[in-house]
Amino acid sequence: MSGRWEDWPPARPIRVDGGIRARSKRGAIGEQWWSRRFIGVLESYGMSGRLARGRSYARAGQVLDFALSQGKVTARVQGSRVRPYQVRIGVLPLTSAQWRRVQDRLASQALFRAKLLAGEMPHEIEEVFAECGTPLFPRSATDLDMHCSCPDWEVPCKHLAAVCYVLAEEFDRDPFGMLAWRGRARDELLAALRQIQAAGTGPGPDGAAGRPAPATGAGLDVPAPPLEQCLDGFWSPGLSPARLRALASAPDAAAPDLLLRMFPPPPVRVRGTDLADVLAQACRRLAADGGVPGLPGGNEYREGGNLT
Repeated sequence: MSGRWEDWPPARPIRVDGGIRARSKRGAIGEQWWSRRFIGVLESYGMSGRLARGRSYARAGQVLDFALSQGKVTARVQGSRVRPYQVRIGVLPLTSAQWRRVQDRLASQALFRAKLLAGEMPHEIEEVFAECGTPLFPRSATDLDMHCSCPDWEVPCKHLAAVCYVLAEEFDRDPFGMLAWRGRARDELLAALRQIQAAGTGPGPDGAAGRPAPATGAGLDVPAPPLEQCLDGFWSPGLSPARLRALASAPDAAAPDLLLRMFPPPPVRVRGTDLADVLAQACRRLAADGGVPGLPGGNEYREGGNLT
């Protein structure tokens, strides 16, 4: 064996307890489309060997901790030396003007905010960011500023790769993490969306806020005949009780208080508790009970539709 250090076999990392272990045990890391898009940027480097070692580090829990803030992620990764390596992954955050355009567009569709609150990043959000002049995801490796305190000069090293894989699973768990990385924390973004929606304004032709939104602009535009044309059958169910009971429930139903998230109630307090919290608790209890009392399919009905 020569005297060059790169010809020596890689040293084994010091095993640690309590590190952040990737949930994925084998194969690719990243379950949702948005986390896979992020991992795609990492894998565009083409260093399969380093990335494989990074996955092994992530699954072994070598990432001790990480912190995500506006424009950067910092982490500590335990390698073969006693002192953990310091890792930083930077991305250019959106400007205030860009975020204002994004927020106006997101506020114009209640479904965007509802999906985010339900832990899902809608596919259309990429188009929203693109139309506002900035991509949501880094377009290539050059959009990421990566640094590690290890002696390896290649980017990404296995420590950087391990943090990226752990970060991808964090984005799986909470898509707001990706948005926070680009410059807007969850609470700040949702507060801005509620403020825009409450003001009753929507984006103008150039994407700027300021013009009054149509009556249906902030909600769901569901075409229906005028009320005066359907008064005769207004209280008649469209389907029989037996047919309603036979309908299969939706798989992986959304959060029971999803409607409240789409259309927040007024800031009213009931016996010292916010009305939103009271209604959300009622929605969860109804969902847990299996239905609304007195309606077909509820848990107060037996076979044939008779009340218990």
